[in-house]
Amino acid sequence: MSTIQCSIVSAEKEIFSESVSMVVATGSMGELGITPGHSQLLTGIKPGPVKIVKENGEEEVFFLSGGFIEVQPDVVTLLSDVAIRAEDIDEEQAEKAREAAEKIKSSKNPIIISGGGVFYSDAMEELSQFAIKHNIPVTQTVMGYSTMKRDHSHYAGQIGGLGGKNTNTLAKETDLAIAVGTKLADFTTGSWANFENENFKLVSINVSRYDANKHLAQAVVGDAKVSLTELSQALGDWKVGEDWNKKSQIELKSWNEHIDKESAPTNQEVPSYVQAIGAIYRNSDPTDIAVTAAGGLVGEVIQVWRPRELNTHETEWGFSCMGYEISGALGIKMANPDKEVISFVGDGSYLLNNTDIYSSVITKNKLIIIVCDNGGFAVINRLQLFKGGKEYNNLLKSSNTPGLVDVDFAKHAESMGAKSEHVTSLSDLEAAFKRAKASDVTYVISIKTHAYKWVEGSSFWDSPTLEIPTTKENEEALKLYKEGKDKQRQGV
Repeated sequence: MSTIQCSIVSAEKEIFSESVSMVVATGSMGELGITPGHSQLLTGIKPGPVKIVKENGEEEVFFLSGGFIEVQPDVVTLLSDVAIRAEDIDEEQAEKAREAAEKIKSSKNPIIISGGGVFYSDAMEELSQFAIKHNIPVTQTVMGYSTMKRDHSHYAGQIGGLGGKNTNTLAKETDLAIAVGTKLADFTTGSWANFENENFKLVSINVSRYDANKHLAQAVVGDAKVSLTELSQALGDWKVGEDWNKKSQIELKSWNEHIDKESAPTNQEVPSYVQAIGAIYRNSDPTDIAVTAAGGLVGEVIQVWRPRELNTHETEWGFSCMGYEISGALGIKMANPDKEVISFVGDGSYLLNNTDIYSSVITKNKLIIIVCDNGGFAVINRLQLFKGGKEYNNLLKSSNTPGLVDVDFAKHAESMGAKSEHVTSLSDLEAAFKRAKASDVTYVISIKTHAYKWVEGSSFWDSPTLEIPTTKENEEALKLYKEGKDKQRQGV
């Protein structure tokens, strides 16, 4: 049997070096099976298991916190900050799970925060069973959105800076959060001002030791799929009283009714983001995948696009990269050729990067692209106003640049081979979307949207504020900022 030398190296040491017949890992573009003679390759690898098939046919599994894989003619090398043998995880993880279980058992109203690591680990079923067995509401981060369906008995929705009032109400009251596969970034935690309970504690499950130990957490270092099972076993038959999840469902129902009202059809001359998104959502299929990235659309899409099926929402929010929306949608379509992929993109992001419309046409990977044109960078304009400033150079109408013209996005998309149309009302948008669904080629629909109407926020965000106020607006912004700062969790 032909073999290839395999080395697995962590930040601390080399933990494996042998001749093997196969290496199976999940790369940034999907699952990789490396055998002798594989073409040379250098790519990122996602957190999760790596399977090694040895020369004698025996298999061994390692869990890596991400990193890189390099394939050379005679050797394959995996580099990761954390790399642990599965057999070592079992013992260590069981002990950590027992410690975490004791902390959870002392709580009265815990929540789960489901992050992107649940997707990486394919732990959606384990998440569901854990929530049901222990009767704990499940909130989701931006990256973990659609790890649970909207009709699940313990689904609570989106948490944090882009979350709903319902989940952020739970966050303010909870005495313990079980974070699963999330780095607990600023927007998830409301800059650590969301958790107001003085007895609040944190249990964090993460394959990365660094992320698991952040924020004074009781750390469980491990894969989400494995760790949720271990933790559930450690908890045994323990469960939360019925009132807490009932409260979660009442809060969710109230918020959903609010969003349904906000996104309902309207005759107003220029619709808001949520109204445009609502028109698409009402006419979409449960398996359709919504894609978004930067700006104000991310939060608005999340509020409306409540997942009817798992893994039907994708966003690039780690760096909030403008221009990801169309390119990302193309990659998602290539990975899901039988599903409809709908990209929501603002005019700013469209102008930054749109060339993959052409790529989608020539490769016959049909996309539906909804261009929400609010006349500039409205979310930055919103932040300027929220911080007590005045509009300046973000919307076209407040720009100092002379000779500005409206872009005809429909004609531009048509020039790249896509079908396209510009619509002026929500009813026309719904009709156009139905035509887009029936199309066998990429379809672009543009619509003017309101630059000042947004879903109300319910979470603090620690962003710069003028601390020497010169106007009444400055004073009010500074007051709100200080109130948020006073609620921030200390020592994290």
